[in-house]
Amino acid sequence: MDESAEVICEKQGTAGVITLNRPRALNALTLAMVRQMRRALDAWAKDPQVTRVIVEGSGEKAFCAGGDIRRLTELLRAGERDEALAFWREEYQLNILIKRYPKPYISLIDGIVMGGGVGVSLHGSHRVAGERYLFAMPEVGIGFFPDVGATYALPRLPGQTGMYLALTGERVKQADALALGLATHAVASTGMESLRLALIEGAPLEEALAQASVHPKPAPLDAERSVIDSCFGAESVSAVLQRLDEAADKGSEFAAKTAASMRTKSPTSMSIAFEQVRRGASLDIEEAMRTEFRIVSRIGEGKDFFEGVRAVLIDKDNQPRWEPASLDAVTQEAIDRYFAGLGPYELETT
Repeated sequence: MDESAEVICEKQGTAGVITLNRPRALNALTLAMVRQMRRALDAWAKDPQVTRVIVEGSGEKAFCAGGDIRRLTELLRAGERDEALAFWREEYQLNILIKRYPKPYISLIDGIVMGGGVGVSLHGSHRVAGERYLFAMPEVGIGFFPDVGATYALPRLPGQTGMYLALTGERVKQADALALGLATHAVASTGMESLRLALIEGAPLEEALAQASVHPKPAPLDAERSVIDSCFGAESVSAVLQRLDEAADKGSEFAAKTAASMRTKSPTSMSIAFEQVRRGASLDIEEAMRTEFRIVSRIGEGKDFFEGVRAVLIDKDNQPRWEPASLDAVTQEAIDRYFAGLGPYELETT
């Protein structure tokens, strides 16, 4: 085992264990990591000695905070579009493999799980949330869009919570994750290692998970579900904001904060995300990933992705200047172009 490797894939007991191993980078994914995970998963799917796959992140802060977004924007700026798209292409294909994986795929998440980290966990059969679990798909805040299968997963969350998460990028902790189905089990942080060992030693899966599970505190979003469902079921992003403003006028502090937060996000990104969730409810995982590859193939043609990364990740002034700057200036024709077919450049999903 190479302890310095970006990702460690090895058989332990009856399990194939994948350890994302870039703790200083919050275990952010690289193309090399995606490829190594793919090779391991392909091999273990046919290996009778491997009865389950366990995925974990090294360090105490993160399971996986996403892809290396700064690197990807650098590639796009330098005109290396094909290299950037190679990452997204293979990442999305990995997401499909995880969704269709023939063996139990258990993610042990006790820290940050965002962006690409969601893609390598949410589509698996079991998602175990520790007390430090922190989920978000914050892409609309950096001029990007919720990808890695969010088009498929978010519309399938209860009520309008998926649309809420897509348009706001808000963070979700353990209790809400379990209530929404983002997590399948909640475990105390102190119990995560003993669960890991039990799974490696071949303990019956559901029995081991049941024994380790705890009942988290009440889910904060439960108290806001009526506001979320009534507001985020509107027919456009502008209509969502109008309903939030109306709810705020009636005394909802949650609605007021949500509307204020949304007004700081990229109007184009929110419009793309709205269309993703609207369309995604009727798509299978392969169609959803093809849709996302169409969007990501065009995202570098605009300015918001570069501007969002500058404002949030590079200069960190958190003052992005979006173009266009208002929802009214974003046309449906412009959004539809992101979703148009790519002809011979479509994502291969088989």
